[in-house]
Amino acid sequence: MAQHAHGARLSPPTWLTAGLRPQPAPVPWAAVARASVALSAPLAVGLAAGRPAYGALVSMGALSGVIGDTADAYRMRFFNIAVPQLFGAVGVTLGTLVYGRDWTAVAVLTLVALVSGMISSIGSVASVSGLLLLLNAVVGAGLPMPRPWWTAPLLLTAGGAVVLLLTLFGWPLRGGVPERAAVAASYRSVAAFVRAAGTSEHDERRQAVTQSLNASYDLLLAHRTRRHGRSPGLTRLIARLNALIPIVEAASAAKLRPARLGPLPEAWPAAVLALADSIEDGSRTGTAALDLPAPTGPSERALHQALGYAAAVGAEPDHAQAAAPDRLGRPAAPWVRTRRAARAALVSGASWRYGLRLALCIGLAQVVVSVLPVPRSYWVALTVTFVLKPDFGSVFSRAVLRALGTAGGLLLAVPVLAEVPRGWWDVPTVAVLAALIPAFSAKGYAFQTAAITPVILLLSDLLNHQGFGLVLPRLYDSLIGCGIALVAGYLCWPESWHTRIGDRLADAVADASAYVALAFAGAPGQDRPARPLRRRRLYRDLSAVRSEFQRALTEPPPTGPRAAAWWPLVIAVERVVEATTATRVRVEHGEPAPPPGEVAAIAADLSALAGALRTGTPLPRPDGDAAGRPTDAGATGASGATGATGASGPDVLGPLRSEVRAACAIASPVLG
Repeated sequence: MAQHAHGARLSPPTWLTAGLRPQPAPVPWAAVARASVALSAPLAVGLAAGRPAYGALVSMGALSGVIGDTADAYRMRFFNIAVPQLFGAVGVTLGTLVYGRDWTAVAVLTLVALVSGMISSIGSVASVSGLLLLLNAVVGAGLPMPRPWWTAPLLLTAGGAVVLLLTLFGWPLRGGVPERAAVAASYRSVAAFVRAAGTSEHDERRQAVTQSLNASYDLLLAHRTRRHGRSPGLTRLIARLNALIPIVEAASAAKLRPARLGPLPEAWPAAVLALADSIEDGSRTGTAALDLPAPTGPSERALHQALGYAAAVGAEPDHAQAAAPDRLGRPAAPWVRTRRAARAALVSGASWRYGLRLALCIGLAQVVVSVLPVPRSYWVALTVTFVLKPDFGSVFSRAVLRALGTAGGLLLAVPVLAEVPRGWWDVPTVAVLAALIPAFSAKGYAFQTAAITPVILLLSDLLNHQGFGLVLPRLYDSLIGCGIALVAGYLCWPESWHTRIGDRLADAVADASAYVALAFAGAPGQDRPARPLRRRRLYRDLSAVRSEFQRALTEPPPTGPRAAAWWPLVIAVERVVEATTATRVRVEHGEPAPPPGEVAAIAADLSALAGALRTGTPLPRPDGDAAGRPTDAGATGASGATGATGASGPDVLGPLRSEVRAACAIASPVLG
C-alpha cells in the first residue's frame, strides 16, 4: 500500500498528462489521401519547372487548407477553406513587405496580432481566418519570399485552391450525403439514448445526443437563410431533425418510468433506427412502416406520439414541409449575423483582452528575434500563435504539448533532413509526411504538432537552404515561444488564475431556473413556441459549459482543482434540466399538473443557487421544501417510480425536486 501511494506521488498530475493520451478516433482515410496529394503534387510541379521554391510555397498554402478542412458538408468546407485563404494572402503580403525590417516588422506584426485576436472571437471561420492572417504574416516576415511582392500570396492561395478542388471533387456525386449522414447519426444517437433509459448509461448517452444535435443543427442551419424554401432536400432534413426533438424529450421522460417495469421494449429504439435508415437512404417512411407496441404509461405514450409524428414528417411531400411552422426559429441573413458578430467583437471586453494578449506576446517574440543573438526565425512567433489560439484549449497545456510535440516532430525530421537528398526525393517524402497530418490530428494537439513540424521544416528548407542546421534552432525557438506564451500570455493575466467557470455555471443555473418556470406555464397541451427554443438553447449552453470545464481541468492549480471540485455540479445541473423536460412531457401525457406554488419554489431554489455561485456565499440550509412537503416526499431519484403521493396528492415534481436538492447538496460543501 505504501509503495502504491509513493508511486502515485511520483506520477505526473492528470492535468499535465491528459493531452498526451491519444484520442480514440478512426483514421480519416479520404483526408489522408487528399493531404498527401495536395502537398506533394505542387512540389513535383515546381521541381519539374525548375522552381522548387514556388512549389514549396504552393505546398505551404495547401498545408493551411488541409489543417482548415474540418467540416463534413461540402458547402461548409468551401467556406472553411476559401475564406481563410483570402486572409492568409493579406497576411503574407504584409509580412513580405516588412521582411528584413526589424522594428517595422515588430510594429506591423503586433498590429496584425491584435486584429487577428479580435476577429477570432466572431466564429469558427473567422477564427481560422484570423489564425492564417497572423501565421502567414509571420512566415512572410521571417522567410525570404520570391519577388515581386505579389508572388508569395498568389502561390499560397493557389495551394489552398488545390485543396479546395480536391475536397469538392465529389460534390456533384455526393452532394447532400454528409447532411443526411449527420441527421441519421443524430437519430441513431437518440436510439441509443432510448435504449439506455433507466440504466447507468443514460447520462453518457444524453451527452452524446446533445453533441450530435449541436453538430447537425450547425451543419444544416449554416446556409439555411440562403437555401431554405429553395432546396427541398435541405428543407426535408431540417423538418426531420426538428421532428427528432419530441423523441429526445420522450426518451428523457422514459427515465422516470417505475423501475419495476424494467427497460423499454426493444421495439422503441428499433423504430428510431428505422427512421435513421430511411433518412440516410433518402427514402420516405410513413407511420405504417413503424412497428410500435401499445403504450403502457405516460412515457411510452409520449414516445408513440413523437415517433408517429417523425414518421409522418418523413412521409410528407416537400411543399407541406416548406409550409410547416418553424418552432426553432430561422436565423437572420448571413450578412446581418456577420455585422452583429463584428460589432460584438469590437465592443467585447473578452475580444480586446485576447487581442491585446496575443499582440503583446507576438511583439515580444519579434523583439526577441530582432535583439537577441539568435538566428532570424519565424518559429518563435509561430509557436506563440498556436499556443495562444483561444479555441484550441488550455494555454498552459498547449504550451507543454507544443514543446513535446515539436520535440517529437524534430526527431522525425532529423533523419529526413540529414539523409534524404534535396530534389525529387522530397516529393515522396512530403507525400508520406503529409499523410500523417490528418491521421495524427485526430489523436490530439501534441500529435498534430509532431506531424506538422517535419513538413514545415522540409518546405522551409527549400526556401532558406539551411538543411540539418534547422533542427536544433527550431527546438530552441519552440521553447522560447512556449516560454513567452506561458509568462506574458498566461501568468501575467489575472483571468488565467481566476477563471470565469464559476460565473458561467451560475448563468447556466439561472437559465435552468427560468426554464423551470417556463416549462410548466400554461395548461397541458398548450406548448408555448418559446419553450422548445429555450430548451434547445439551454442544452447547447450546458454543452458549452461542459466543454469549458473540461478545458479548465487541464489547467494547473488553482484552476484545475477548482474545476474538478465544481464538475459534479455541472452534471447535476444537466440532470435538473433533463428532469424538467421529462416531468413536463409526462404532464402532457397523463400525469397531473403540478401546483404553481411548487413550481415557483423550485425555480426560487435554483435562483438562490445561482446567486450563491456568483457571490461565493453559503446556501441556506432548508428545513423542508417550500411547497410544504416533507423532504422525503416523492424523492424517487433517477430510477424510481413517479406518482408518489405526499400531503397534497401525487408528487409529480418529486424527481425534479430530488435533482435540485442533489445539486444544492453538491454545491454546499464547495461554497461553505
